[in-house]
Amino acid sequence: MRKLSQKPNDRKSKELKVLCNFISIFCRENHQTEVKTTFSYKTDGWSQVMGDKELVLCQDCSRLLKHGTAKLLLCPYDPKPMCKKCQTHCYAPVYRRKMQKVMRFSGSYIIKHGRLDLIVHYLF
Repeated sequence: MRKLSQKPNDRKSKELKVLCNFISIFCRENHQTEVKTTFSYKTDGWSQVMGDKELVLCQDCSRLLKHGTAKLLLCPYDPKPMCKKCQTHCYAPVYRRKMQKVMRFSGSYIIKHGRLDLIVHYLF
């Protein structure tokens, strides 16, 4: 079993931020009635990436974030390709569908709400 890297590189750090922010937006907008808790992260890599920002997520979104983070940190490719263009699909099918739904919703949410600055920040 491979060990999660403790300190993600710059590209992976950026992708972790995007992953956290997109899941946070999705959860905030779609799971308003769910019981939410603060997402805890214990590795140095997480604290470096997220700083003091607290994520408040429902249980389902917390599981998705943990799964996505593990897959991102364990990615054997360097540089890491976009998951949808990758030859090796490491996400379980259920999580893959959920992640596609989250990314589609959150990306369009940011654009519809005039946050093009975030899109530019995420992509460049």
